[in-house]
Amino acid sequence: MPDVELPAPIVQGVSFYSIVATTEDAFYDTVAFYGALGFRETSVFERGPNSQKTSEHSSASVKETWLHAFADAGNGEDVTLKIRLVPGSPVDAKAEAEGEWRAKKAAFVMYTGNLNSAIEYIESRKQSFQARPETGTPTEIYTYDPVGTLVGFTSKRNPFATAAPAPARTPVQAPIETPSIGQPAAPDGKRKRIGVMTSGGDAPGMNAAVRAVVRMTIARGCDAYAIYEGYEGLVQGGDLIKKMAWSDVRGWLSEGGTLIGTARCMAFKERKGRLTGAKHLIEAGIDALVVCGGDGSLTGADLFRSEWPSLVQELIDTKVMTEEQVAPYRHLNIVGLVGSIDNDMSSTDATIGAFSSLHRICEAVDSIGSTALSHSRAFIVEVMGRHCGWLAVMAAVSTGADFVFTPERPPEGEDWESDMCKVLQKHRDMGKRKTIIIVAEGAIDRELKPITPNYLKDICVNRLGLDTRVTTLGHTQRGGTPCAYDRMLATLQGVEAVEAVLDSTPETPSPVIAINENKITRKPLMEAVKLTHSVAEAIGQKDFRKAMELRDPEFADFYDTYVHTTIVNDEAKSTPKDKSLRIAIIHIGAPAGGMNAATRAAARFCLNQGHVPLAVHNGFPGLLRHDSVRELSWIDVDGWEIRGGSEIGTNRSTPDIDLGLAAWAFQKHRFDGLLIIGGFEAFTALGQLRRARASYPAFRIPMICLPATISNNVPGTEFSLGSDTCLNAVMEYCDVIKQSASATRRRVFVVEVQGGKSGYVATVAGLVIGAMAVYTPEEGINLKMLQEDVEHLKRSYAHDQGENRAGRLVLRNERASNTYTTEVLANIIREEANKKFEARSAVPGHVQQGGIPSPLDRVRAARLAVKSVQWLEQHAFKSLEERAASETAAVIGIRGAGIIFTPIDVLEETETDIAARRPRQAWWKPMHNILDLLSGRSVPEAATASERS
Repeated sequence: MPDVELPAPIVQGVSFYSIVATTEDAFYDTVAFYGALGFRETSVFERGPNSQKTSEHSSASVKETWLHAFADAGNGEDVTLKIRLVPGSPVDAKAEAEGEWRAKKAAFVMYTGNLNSAIEYIESRKQSFQARPETGTPTEIYTYDPVGTLVGFTSKRNPFATAAPAPARTPVQAPIETPSIGQPAAPDGKRKRIGVMTSGGDAPGMNAAVRAVVRMTIARGCDAYAIYEGYEGLVQGGDLIKKMAWSDVRGWLSEGGTLIGTARCMAFKERKGRLTGAKHLIEAGIDALVVCGGDGSLTGADLFRSEWPSLVQELIDTKVMTEEQVAPYRHLNIVGLVGSIDNDMSSTDATIGAFSSLHRICEAVDSIGSTALSHSRAFIVEVMGRHCGWLAVMAAVSTGADFVFTPERPPEGEDWESDMCKVLQKHRDMGKRKTIIIVAEGAIDRELKPITPNYLKDICVNRLGLDTRVTTLGHTQRGGTPCAYDRMLATLQGVEAVEAVLDSTPETPSPVIAINENKITRKPLMEAVKLTHSVAEAIGQKDFRKAMELRDPEFADFYDTYVHTTIVNDEAKSTPKDKSLRIAIIHIGAPAGGMNAATRAAARFCLNQGHVPLAVHNGFPGLLRHDSVRELSWIDVDGWEIRGGSEIGTNRSTPDIDLGLAAWAFQKHRFDGLLIIGGFEAFTALGQLRRARASYPAFRIPMICLPATISNNVPGTEFSLGSDTCLNAVMEYCDVIKQSASATRRRVFVVEVQGGKSGYVATVAGLVIGAMAVYTPEEGINLKMLQEDVEHLKRSYAHDQGENRAGRLVLRNERASNTYTTEVLANIIREEANKKFEARSAVPGHVQQGGIPSPLDRVRAARLAVKSVQWLEQHAFKSLEERAASETAAVIGIRGAGIIFTPIDVLEETETDIAARRPRQAWWKPMHNILDLLSGRSVPEAATASERS
């Protein structure tokens, strides 16, 4: 038979499987079902005003989660699932209980190298399945997923898969994507050159952003350039435009301000200055610019880009440059990073430098509080914020200030001065010895008249007779080392900025890199600037409601939290007894920064609502053995917002030490609601109390767990109270250790950090201190890993050219390995270094629990505590039967920018790894890949060499 040329196959493989859930519960249950089987999130989409939909997202989907299972050897057996939420009537897609399911219904079957684990998981869900063969050792099993899809698992590989083995891959998870390594070329075939500059007012974290841009640019196979002195450097050119090497930005994470400088440049505001800047960029071969600054700097950058084609043409027409010289640089790509301590840019939840500035303010006000208390004085503290009151409001919440003034929300009423005096006098009458007023520099009344610190001082002196002082913090708010959050934010945004540059086309609008709902996003730059200017316009038009609406939704929420926990509601005393609740507050687990701030906020909100807050001292042992239940008053909790540890005492005991006695205590003290503040033990305690409801009706009250643990390992939330305080404590400790390592020229410190079996602290701390390597329980430690890391250290030291920042750090989570302890790691590195460098171990221990809570933990604590009590109120007046429902025992959590309440039984079943005491999925894991990239751990050696090409 003659050979016949067969047509090319139409289908070459499976793209993905699409699974539809018609309810939100089914959607999340399905995601959790496949997640427990080894699938990893690679993309998450949720329709909303800030959503960024792509062609991969179905038009009917309200939510989508893409999951991927990686084949163990690249055998063509990867599986991708698209889980879609399409609201509608639930469809019962399950087959009849009788007979063989696979014979009656289509199914997709997945390969597994561990069929027994799949069986154990399905059995743990108390879910039916069919095994084939029915006798002997099964090779296939079939079951239904939560939306009724028939799913099979087999231990037999696909006999027809012929894909060539692929290199090992690391799964990528939302919300932060890990960039790939490549070598993009410029239009003329040379390596692409990306410039970075800082402009406008300096902000802590700018250096971290520059470091990330430089190293990410080099890792992506491009050349990095720094434009010194902002736009002035563009206009002057010459030595102010410098090529950057990998080692040039070593040690920059901990530096405040901007090491590449910033300056006002009047020349750049004129076209002639921009023309000169264009000439200097073309001469340097740069056609992409990352600009870190405020709205004015970013507006200038976008103008520069819009004029670029005409500027280039003018350089040709005036014969300053030839057609051949400018041909490769006909287009300029601009990407913006927002560096502003005011946090005044719309379209992003936080700007680089804002939280560091808040740290400076809180440190100052905390210190002022001591002298104010000593002399029973009043202090008026002026903070920055010409058009934005974010710093003032957050500082007021963090420090427990008595009054706050902002541009967006002027005081109510024509005689606001008298209203303020009533509040201040009320606080004094209740026993306060100090008065703190926070005022933003742009504060105004409703007639746009400025409210100045000296005017407020005169009121306090003349009307209240208070010994009053004015303190203007000024530029101390800009100074100092960046806090952990700003280092993390600047690093992640810097990485994304380079990716945005490489993705840009001549038609792409200039993007600004933002953070929304804990995800790094790209937003149209000029749209964000326009919205920012709209706030000032609304204020100028006295439309203060619109001004508040244009701010981040969290801003109004934090302002309301401040009012709820500061201004005394006298009407609460008249609350009817049948509407007054007795709400118990208990701490369980290890101490964590923010526990006291949460207790203070919960107690004061309770009092303002007419409820009775009850502190259970020393956890459940205090309740059961010592009957340590005390009512809290307004003044009892004054000053708790700045105190670390636990003022009411905490321990790790859970109620199962004696559930019967616990029920009796609940009845004796007539608890109507329970707020549990703590870590995984608090989570466990809530689960125990819920399950005991059938036997003990006293537990049929609304109960909520507010996660507070430095390990950040409580399911149901992305952030636990205390985790930010811990990160800052570890960061400060490591900065000092790194200084010592640098002073001794060639020394590596292996630092052990806490976190239990969760690698959150180690990973994020490694990112913010610039660790060379990080070891976590999720990845473990093996000999091959150690060997590669020792070689990485050797190469790193070999490229040193006498820099004074030669210290290296390695972080190890306390539970990363039972064999490779911190001391063992240090010994191995020391031995393998062969005297080229030495290694020491360092264990900060309980220093990581922090002293004074960080401002971020304080404001989160206050906000979550108020929301918790509001949730208790919603459920407390239900019937006894309704209060026994599972939804009345929940965990409050932060997911994205929103606050959610998740029933404890749902979390236990779908999201919790009980044995490891952590969530099954961790949103922060992709940061480990970025950490490895920026440390050079996963970048080819040639790219990180310090010699200039």
